[in-house]
Amino acid sequence: MTSLFDLNGKIALVTGGSRGMGRAIALGLADHGADVVIVSRKLENCETVAREVEQRGRHALALSGHMGRWDEIEAVVDSAYAHFGRLDILVNNAGMSPATASSLETPEKLVDAVLALNFKGPMRMSALVGTRMAAGDGGCIINISSAGSIRPTPEIVPYAGAKAALNAMTVAHAQEYAPKVRVNAVLPGSFRTDVAKHWPADKEATTPAVLRRFGEPDEIVTTILYLCSDHSGFTTGSMIRVDGGRP
Repeated sequence: MTSLFDLNGKIALVTGGSRGMGRAIALGLADHGADVVIVSRKLENCETVAREVEQRGRHALALSGHMGRWDEIEAVVDSAYAHFGRLDILVNNAGMSPATASSLETPEKLVDAVLALNFKGPMRMSALVGTRMAAGDGGCIINISSAGSIRPTPEIVPYAGAKAALNAMTVAHAQEYAPKVRVNAVLPGSFRTDVAKHWPADKEATTPAVLRRFGEPDEIVTTILYLCSDHSGFTTGSMIRVDGGRP
């Protein structure tokens, strides 16, 4: 697998890369040769993952930034390019998925926060990085969407809507930054990450996934590696479900 998905010499940036799925993606990229920029709001958590990347013999850069705020996104991109000189891989993973009692009771502030982190932030990050990639040697952008974007339920209306917008952006950016930049989205189902600790105790037992369980963070890594590698050179503007066969 290491030779099949060889990322030696590549520079990757992973938002929300300090824990859960983002951490698994960052370490998976490092395991296959990439140097990694780890971004999240808490610098100390990013530094912990950066040390894990370095223990794998790769270079790492820990940066703090709120990925729902455009000024902080711009600062992160500038710092990453100043340090490494380029980015070859961008994984827009940072997000939030709060459940609400009903649409009527959902506060505007929550809707704005969900849209900012799950859609507006990735849009700005992709625009900044995608423009530079297209003007240089190219690269790939991977947006972490959600199965909820195509299977919405009433308690996640803001989140599902934001991720559906992210899907639309994926298709549009695949056109805008072609032919040098490939842009794809991964649609995960329920994964056993930090957020799963706050879910109801019976959630896994009642999952609609045909595999009848949650995914483990590592189980999304191979899809990411495929989309980052030259073996997916004819794949762009695509939505790939990794949801355990959710109907």
